Amino acid sequence: MAEKEGAIVKKGHEEGFKMMISLLEEFKLPLGIFPVVDVIEVGFVKNTGYMWIQQAKKVDHKFKMLPKPASYDTEISGYVDKKRIKKLKGLKVNGPIVSHPVNEIIVDDPPTGNIQFKGFGGISKTLPLEYFVAGQ
Repeated sequence: MAEKEGAIVKKGHEEGFKMMISLLEEFKLPLGIFPVVDVIEVGFVKNTGYMWIQQAKKVDHKFKMLPKPASYDTEISGYVDKKRIKKLKGLKVNGPIVSHPVNEIIVDDPPTGNIQFKGFGGISKTLPLEYFVAGQ
């Protein structure tokens, strides 16, 4: 895949998870935003900001402060930048009737304590950042 060309890649759960946390810290994103299990590979292309996380199976995660779980595909990918992930693939939030893919995550800057999840068709949800700290 051309997107992955020139990437730094870490394989295995321990090394991949460490790299994912390091990238989230570097780009000022909440450490609990990707509650992955059994990581196979994490990669990052410094020149473009393209990042991917590959895990062994799809994960449905229930954040403590949210009423419905979020679904994480076996591969989650997007372009990371300071306080933002664009062109995100592999994350769906469950609504009252259907699941909605999330294609962008933005941490408010200047800081308001909120994080925005944007989907296709103008669907957007703003939530407190504290919902996505590690361990939630």
